[in-house]
Amino acid sequence: MGDFVADDRTNGQKYSKVPNYWTDLGSSEVSPHTSPTTAQPRARDVVPRRQIHLYENAKKPTKTLVMASSSAGYFPPVSQGSSSSSQSPPTAQIVDDDSENDDPLDSGETVSFKRKQKQPSGLRFLSAFTSNGTASRQTTPSPRSGTPNTTGLNIIGAGIDGSHNTNAKDGGPLDWYVEGPGRRVGYEDLTAIDWIFEYTKERQRLRVLYSSATGLLGYARQLLDASQIWIVLILTGLAAGVFAAAIDVASDWLGDLKTGYCSAGEDGGRFYLNKFFCCYGYDGISQCRDWRPWSLALHITSSGGIWFIEYFFFISFSVLFALSASVLVKEYALYAKHSGIPEIKTVLGGFVIRRFMGTWTLVIKSLGLVGVVAKPHTISLMPSSVLQLRPLFGNINGNEARKREVLSAAAAAGISVAFGSPIGGVLFSLEQLSYYFPDKTMWQSFVCAMTAAVTLQAFDPFRSGKLVLYQVTYSTGWHGFEMVPFAMLGIFGGIYGGLFIKMNMRVAQWKKAATWLPGPITQVAIVALLTALINYPNFYMRAQSSELVYSLFAECSKVLDDQFGLCKTGAATAGTIFLLVFAAILGFFLASITFGLQIPAGIILPSMAVGALFGRAVGIIMEIWVHNHPTFFLFASCEPDVPCVTPGTYAIIGAAAALGGVTRMTVSIVVIMFELTGALTYVLPIMIAVMFSKWVGDAFGKRGIYESWIHFNEYPFLDNSEETLIPDIPVSQIMTRIEDLVVLTATGHTIQSLTSVLATHPYRGFPVISDPREAILLGYISRAELEYNLNTSKHPPRSLPPETETFFSHQPLADPRTTLDLRPWMDQTPLTLPSRSNLLLTANYFQKLGLRYVLFSDRGVLQGLLTKKDVWYVLNGAEETRKTAGANGLSVNTGLTREDGQGEERGLLNRNGDSEDGASIDPGDTPIL
Repeated sequence: MGDFVADDRTNGQKYSKVPNYWTDLGSSEVSPHTSPTTAQPRARDVVPRRQIHLYENAKKPTKTLVMASSSAGYFPPVSQGSSSSSQSPPTAQIVDDDSENDDPLDSGETVSFKRKQKQPSGLRFLSAFTSNGTASRQTTPSPRSGTPNTTGLNIIGAGIDGSHNTNAKDGGPLDWYVEGPGRRVGYEDLTAIDWIFEYTKERQRLRVLYSSATGLLGYARQLLDASQIWIVLILTGLAAGVFAAAIDVASDWLGDLKTGYCSAGEDGGRFYLNKFFCCYGYDGISQCRDWRPWSLALHITSSGGIWFIEYFFFISFSVLFALSASVLVKEYALYAKHSGIPEIKTVLGGFVIRRFMGTWTLVIKSLGLVGVVAKPHTISLMPSSVLQLRPLFGNINGNEARKREVLSAAAAAGISVAFGSPIGGVLFSLEQLSYYFPDKTMWQSFVCAMTAAVTLQAFDPFRSGKLVLYQVTYSTGWHGFEMVPFAMLGIFGGIYGGLFIKMNMRVAQWKKAATWLPGPITQVAIVALLTALINYPNFYMRAQSSELVYSLFAECSKVLDDQFGLCKTGAATAGTIFLLVFAAILGFFLASITFGLQIPAGIILPSMAVGALFGRAVGIIMEIWVHNHPTFFLFASCEPDVPCVTPGTYAIIGAAAALGGVTRMTVSIVVIMFELTGALTYVLPIMIAVMFSKWVGDAFGKRGIYESWIHFNEYPFLDNSEETLIPDIPVSQIMTRIEDLVVLTATGHTIQSLTSVLATHPYRGFPVISDPREAILLGYISRAELEYNLNTSKHPPRSLPPETETFFSHQPLADPRTTLDLRPWMDQTPLTLPSRSNLLLTANYFQKLGLRYVLFSDRGVLQGLLTKKDVWYVLNGAEETRKTAGANGLSVNTGLTREDGQGEERGLLNRNGDSEDGASIDPGDTPIL
């Protein structure tokens, strides 16, 4: 019989029944802001129970309630017309298989988690010499034997497919073992992980380990399992120290190469030595005979010629190093660009970005950091280094949640060696990077950061006993009248941070919109040339950032080589103040343009340099004031023969304020600066400056620089802070309603029909309901698991034909040899909420639990779906961007935020065919929830 239409005379709705597919007839689009009073009929009322009239050959367009249930006659939703519907048949996803590489068809030994009875005391001694304790263990019944085990959880990934049930009653006692979160294959690129599933998998793995391993060998296995995490952390700390020392030495050498080289002279110099080691033992560079500037090497004697030659070599090497780093990033590791901290925050928040922390990223970022910036940007190196160790440790490599705990510790190690601040590194990871940071992660971060600092101390790359070049100590204190300039420096830091973020994001948006701009490598060359041209004439901008920061921080009484002349007699002049402020302004504009280019460059050290320049200028102003008016009443507390003002302290407080204004960090900055100076006396001034910096910066906007770039790149990172503004609306106004969902029914499928559904619809998961009339929610199956099962079932050992029946519910009469049961791979216990729930409650579920999706049902009837990316769009105000994308021809299908493959590709990593830097990315990397 042909197609027919059911006409509901009461409400005027018409429904088309194509064989095994039910389609609601009406408009092709549902308003995302539908009022609860005008909500669509419930799914159970799709086919009215009143008198209906049948009509042949319905002509009206179809609405997008599609419930796929068979291979016979299928009509896709009209609103899907612009989406990709030509996907190839699914292939197995075997990358990072989190199911421990178990074959879904293997029926291994079933493990029960019943609490085993205590052994008789007489057997304990004998069991200590057994390897598995099988002789003394209580035999537990198998789930297949008909006795339900209600006291334990199922093994996630166990080799049971549920096809051997013979109980005639659906959901009877023999069906207990397939109820649960389901088995999983590896996460695809640009997808969110399931935190609850991962931690459930880890708990069950530990239960298997501790219930099956007894005796000395069992205890040894437990000890080995528990020690794996600490071995990884210690190795990561050692790698962090080694990388930091190597980058220190190499970056100093390349930086000094811009001005000269070390010749093989009378004092034992070598070409590979930087200026410091070439002149090691001399009080000043002027006394060093082996260091040869380029003008001297070319025998240029005139003052004009010397200036021109040194200017030329400075520009040439600056452009060469920047171009080399950009080419390496472009050709070998695209993810090595920028600072990497926004991506690390996103990954730690539960997002999968493959190749971001791969081997090539580690190598290219290390080489790029040597030629472009200094060590503080080793933060993004440490997670890459730790992931190179993961294949050696199965219990960490097989669990995405545990990987992120180790990555948090690795990031703490990066800060530890960047600032010589182990405690500050732990707090930085807690405050800025980590999404989930329990007590055990803090302890692990502490161990990793301490190991990294000890390793760097052992190498001692500066031969000074210091972890970093700009580590200083102060022998003088501060006075009460200095609280006012300290607060002013905090206000300056907040203004600098707010303006920098706004300007940098404007530049990034302009570059993204300006299609006439040259390629990313050309942009790097132009900016490097401009920076070198501007920096060389200014004495303070010419030096490396680490050397400049050290000279600005230093207390004049302890300076041996005054490279910038800041401590000379008569240096406290208006000219010096002008040059310092002018250098700070130049640094602000150049950093705003540079941050975001396709080179491995961050913002921490440039911000510290800008703040230190301005702080030193304020310190010199205060020094001049005290010197010219010593009898002023505010200076009554100054001692007569001791300098009343230390300009270096103003520099370090200015650096803390600027860094706080850019990143919006507080506690970690105070601890880092305290560990840099070792002066407990200056903790209070630093706290005051950071407090004012945070207040003033928040007046410009709540997002720091890293959060702004996360928002710009549209990474689905849900900030779990309390500052997030959540609209007070019912979730039913923004969820994707059932009318706009592609859902699967429990029965009536074949392998061929499900393959056709996957090829037609790019959605990354499908709710499963009982039938079109009732629409009782049974579970949720992700695209990856469905593709994997359909593909493997068509190949040996099963080799099922395309017309094989598949189902998602218990079928007592089904032959397990000729059917495909998908229940073990379906999440039969998805987190559900009533559709009347408030968005605040739903958003808190996503933020606190790290969910990928939430299904909404009323009395068991499916009403809608909300994904993590949906919530991100609502909380970050990205709806206007989404509308603009729709106007530009990009597919924006249904509901308020329901994505298809193309919709998310537009936002994630600029995946619209051409990324910001012009690098193409494999179009096969389609995001899911």
